[in-house]
Amino acid sequence: MTEKVLQIQIENQVAVFTLNRPAIMNSFNFEMLNALRDAVEDIRFNPDVRVVIITGAGEKAFCAGADLKERINLTPPEVKKFIYTIRTLFTSIESLNKPVIAAVNGIALGGGTELLLAADIRIAAINASMGLTEARLAIIPGAGGTQRLPRLIGRGKAKELIFTGRRVDAKEALQIGLVNKICEKDLLMDEAKNMAAMICECGPIAIEQAKYAINAGLETDLNTGLAIESNAYWITIPSEDRLEGLAAFREKRKPVYHGK
Repeated sequence: MTEKVLQIQIENQVAVFTLNRPAIMNSFNFEMLNALRDAVEDIRFNPDVRVVIITGAGEKAFCAGADLKERINLTPPEVKKFIYTIRTLFTSIESLNKPVIAAVNGIALGGGTELLLAADIRIAAINASMGLTEARLAIIPGAGGTQRLPRLIGRGKAKELIFTGRRVDAKEALQIGLVNKICEKDLLMDEAKNMAAMICECGPIAIEQAKYAINAGLETDLNTGLAIESNAYWITIPSEDRLEGLAAFREKRKPVYHGK
């Protein structure tokens, strides 16, 4: 029996998704895309999971993008289906009602970079490298890269990287705002889990609404964004968690939130 292309571990309210095709740089085929899609949708309605971490198996790669050995045998309609599947998957990850941390453990190219762009927070090992290299294959990023990269690092820098297909190392990625933090590779998962643990200390309804307000608000004007924030805030007011937070503050103890 072959090993699963996606490994899932849930512990301490954190789900770790590990892309598991290390022999071919954890590149995406249809099987892996479908497995990740199913995992994301299962987690969406799991109240026991508050944060998701996505990483890659092995020492070399986070994800090297599409499996070109599979791609070369696909018909044009099958290529369209692949692009539709991966684009829809990454949009689902971006809109997931829980924070997603990309723990970038190595090379992330093409769709691998587009995957980390769909995450909320990106932590990279010092040996990681990233890039939207599609133009070197006479195509363009098709899973959100042309839209998410300029929103994250700015139009000019995004155009430079996409037009040249140039890779950036972890230090440059941090400098241009492509990742939030870098660390030694042996510490990567500890850093990601520590970040996840800090998030888990906060109220899950508040985190969900904050993510929604940021994502939706950035796509509109300031006044509309403020209205989105206001509506998101109203949702937190009647929650049991808000009352628990106030009680814990008054009683000088650590709050215990249940997402209610």
